[in-house]
Amino acid sequence: MERPSRQLLLSELRVRSTAYDVSLSRSLLTWKRRVSSPVYHPFRPRFCVPSFRHRPDSGVCHSVSVSEIISVREEEEENSSRRRDDGNWKKIKEREGKDCRQAFTVSYVERCRRHRWRCAEVTFICPEEALCQHWVSSIREQLAANTSRPKNLLVYINPYGGKRQGKHIYEQKVAPLFALAGVSTHVIVTGYANHARDHLKTEAELKKFDGVVCVGGDGMFSEVMHGLIWRTQIDSSVDPNCPDEALLQSSLRIGIIPAGSTDCICFATVGTNDPVTSALHIIVGDSQPMDVCSVHHNNTFLRYSVSLLGYGFYGDVLTDSERKRWMGPARYDLSGVKMFLTHHYYEGTVSYLPAKGIVGTPRDAARCRSGCLVCQHNGQLLSEKAEMYEMDDASDSQSDGEWRTIRGKFLAINAASMSCACPRSPKGLSPAAHLADGTTDLILVQKCSRFDFLRHLLRHTSKDDQFDLTFVEVHRVRRFRFTPRHCQSDSDLELDLREIGKRQIFSQICRDHPACGCAPAYSSWNCDGEILTHTAIDVRVHCQLIKLFARGIEEPTVFEDLTNPCAI
Repeated sequence: MERPSRQLLLSELRVRSTAYDVSLSRSLLTWKRRVSSPVYHPFRPRFCVPSFRHRPDSGVCHSVSVSEIISVREEEEENSSRRRDDGNWKKIKEREGKDCRQAFTVSYVERCRRHRWRCAEVTFICPEEALCQHWVSSIREQLAANTSRPKNLLVYINPYGGKRQGKHIYEQKVAPLFALAGVSTHVIVTGYANHARDHLKTEAELKKFDGVVCVGGDGMFSEVMHGLIWRTQIDSSVDPNCPDEALLQSSLRIGIIPAGSTDCICFATVGTNDPVTSALHIIVGDSQPMDVCSVHHNNTFLRYSVSLLGYGFYGDVLTDSERKRWMGPARYDLSGVKMFLTHHYYEGTVSYLPAKGIVGTPRDAARCRSGCLVCQHNGQLLSEKAEMYEMDDASDSQSDGEWRTIRGKFLAINAASMSCACPRSPKGLSPAAHLADGTTDLILVQKCSRFDFLRHLLRHTSKDDQFDLTFVEVHRVRRFRFTPRHCQSDSDLELDLREIGKRQIFSQICRDHPACGCAPAYSSWNCDGEILTHTAIDVRVHCQLIKLFARGIEEPTVFEDLTNPCAI
């Protein structure tokens, strides 16, 4: 059991009209109502109030982790008639001949339901000015000692994503919190597609910043991630086009302020798509490592992926939805129904390198949560292997066993590097997938009837085992390759977009009338919501290549179990 931290300060202070014993250690700020004081609610937080149990034999106790204190500021209180109803004190000028007691306000993180965080405040009144200043300086010293907190951030805002609310969300909800916490920002409003990626690749002076924040959806995050990874490799003389290169981790963390039509990355790493919650995770300096998959065609880099690589059904849905962008988010539902009815399957060969010697399987009941032991164990194991690991076919076979190959007809081939959970699919495509264990879950859906495929899709929204179907198999892998059947040689692997354009009219007729028997020979890869221009790909997982301002999804007991009055 961890020993409690030594107290740095202990004083009797007042919150409104109630006396409290207030203590500060290196880890906790605690205030406990004195037994002799009348029962009184000590404060009203700005957003939500937890329900604490009151015990008659002891005072009500509140504890806040020092790491989750946002800021502390001095206040002044002239007399009781100047109090505001919400428990805060309006700052007034000190006047001669009046007895002014000093007060200070602590802003801190308060947990609400469904993984949401809010900024709450409590104001302590001190009997004398010197004591107030001592408390303020002591708390500020503890905050300054936390080196994980960012002081300067580079912020990219996508004003066009989602409902075009990115700039408004940042200015109204996020910027005031950054100012309250003393975080400096350099804001860039993007003007075109890949603006953030191109700026990070060449122009950004990254040494000035402690992190990069993107305000937008998954597409905006992908831009920032690509620019940051590419810049890190180029600065370190690593060739991103070589699929066997071991990529280097960037020293900067990425923060996500959700403001897009899809915010799957934020949902999977925080547990909610709430801008205020994400901003508070950034302020307190949370750090969550994440795996990244590099996608290559021959020796040419295509894209990075952190969530889903989908061929077949999900690739077709994305391709068809791109023609209906005028419909907004509803286009995905329409394209999904259309692709389900067409029921195309694709022939090809999948080769994969199983992840051996690790903890966990794709069918585990346990989920990846904050402080995940599976990610910690497997991350350390793979980092030790990397020191003596040369990525080629020979070493692959010697160290991790031979590559395995599956040939067949597939309705869908999916690689999930995380659960891919979202509000519509709370469990995701692979519920037991981990954020930072150095693997991806390769899900192969063989050709089956429409009814069976519908059963598989419906299980994404239920509690049933998604992989307990005869036509579905799942493998936890470190690397995989796919070659469609129609590719007869290396020169045929590349899909010429101009050739696709020439056949577009006829392919559209066949898609609209599948009874003609002219099923397409190939699908497209859906890479985190972007279409790849090649079908034959080589995918490799890079363990914990990036870090986010997040801590993973916390277990409900962390913020809902309030049976102990001093529970955090």
